[in-house]
Amino acid sequence: MKVLLVDAEPERARIVEAHLASAGATLTVRPHPGEALPEAVARERPDVVIVDMGRPDRDYLDDIRHVAHHNPRPIVMFVDADDPVFMEAAIEAGVSSYTVVGMALPDVKPIVRAAVAMFRRYRQVEAELQHARSSLRERVLLDRAKSLLIKQRHMSEPEAHRWLRRQAMERSRRAVEIAIEVLQAAGEKGLPDDG
Repeated sequence: MKVLLVDAEPERARIVEAHLASAGATLTVRPHPGEALPEAVARERPDVVIVDMGRPDRDYLDDIRHVAHHNPRPIVMFVDADDPVFMEAAIEAGVSSYTVVGMALPDVKPIVRAAVAMFRRYRQVEAELQHARSSLRERVLLDRAKSLLIKQRHMSEPEAHRWLRRQAMERSRRAVEIAIEVLQAAGEKGLPDDG
């Protein structure tokens, strides 16, 4: 497992790196001096990002948010002090695991494993939600096209459905693409640009 370790304090970073090595990390890398987190993640392509900060830094959350949106991966955050408001903001930004460590660093292995598992589960739920939204959007477009065919061509609902399916098969296209064409031809508004 390749880990990107972000820590401004070199001594603490060495301790975390030693813990990571004993936990089975195959490679631990750090950002270049002055390099922003998004650039370091894009350059290194780590499996996990660990951010160890003495004090919560709200400005740093923008970098985390950028990574979570453009280059998603599990992000583990260690902080020295409990701050429930910052914890909520960090999780909302994309942190998979937020751990208050105080003076002694805990065993990082279960924390990293849990963060990876939670990240994977979140990505799965996100993909399922996107699929459900897409299916619903397609269903609405098909229903709108069928309603238009019923009204304009005096078809029954089953006839309109069969007509859309037959057109899709004959033209080797998806039924929703035919539905969009039908709606666009009728001047309907609120249609996707790309189909």
